[in-house]
Formats: sequence, C-alpha cells, structure tokens
Amino acid sequence: ELSRRNVAERTGGPFGAAVFDLKTCRPLALGVNRVVSSTSAAAHAEVVAICLAGQALGNFDLTEGNEDPTELVTSCSPCAMCLGAIPWSGVSRVVIGAREEDARAVGFDEGNRPSDWVEGFQRRGIEVVEDVLRAEAVAVLQDYVGGGGLVYNSSKTEG
Repeated sequence: ELSRRNVAERTGGPFGAAVFDLKTCRPLALGVNRVVSSTSAAAHAEVVAICLAGQALGNFDLTEGNEDPTELVTSCSPCAMCLGAIPWSGVSRVVIGAREEDARAVGFDEGNRPSDWVEGFQRRGIEVVEDVLRAEAVAVLQDYVGGGGLVYNSSKTEG
C-alpha cells in the first residue's frame, strides 16, 4: 500500500517498506522511496524505514534496548545496498512482495547481489519470507513505469 500511494501521489518511486514490532504487530516506522525527491541514492524505502525505526527506538540497532524482535516488510526484494543495511539494523525477519526479477523486468537495476543472500540472512538468524502479495507489488512496479515514472539507475552496464 505504501508503494502504491507513493506512486499515486507522485512523491517517489514504486517502493515502500515498514518496520514492525513482531510481538505487538505495531508499526515502528514507515518508509517510501525518496531517491529522486531527496536527491539521495541511499534513500531507498528499506533504508528510510530502518532509519526512522532507529529514531523511534532511540538506537541504530533495533534490538538494543528493545525486548521485542522487529520485522521489515518491503514491497520488493532488497537491492545490493539494502542487503547490506538490513543485517546491521537488527531486524529478525524480512517479508518481501515483488522479486528482484520483477524489478529488473521494468528496468530497475538492483545491483550486484549475492545469489545466496537468503541463506546468508538465515545464517545470521534473519528469517526471509518471499512472495507476499507479489502480484500486487508487481502491479505497482508496472503502473509506475507505465505511467511514465523515472526509472533511475536503469540497467547500466557494469564495467
């Protein structure tokens, strides 16, 4: 829903994320893609949500001083940059809508991601749940591109 609203309101790209307290299901922070509007390549929805959750909890480590585990829910499989930020955040679970290939199909370049990233997260104790509302998440990506949305960092050739 966050990604759809971000596209509908033309406030950013087709990506949304939220951090939840797993025990209470209470949202700690909501994040949307702000790359273009903030002129920051790092303002991906996952990073925005993680940063805001840290501010809400008063710590960069979402487990520090927080008795309850946290969950990151994201509209699309994390890009290479977000894959680095997630383990450092302290989240216990990542729930994903669209897959990497769905983002690539509409032109987004997700970077050089390790093929075994799910296993890497699991070794760190981070559960990964994929394909939750995938069709709906893919529709947001397609609607964004179909509506003329800017596809930034699109399929640049690695050199």
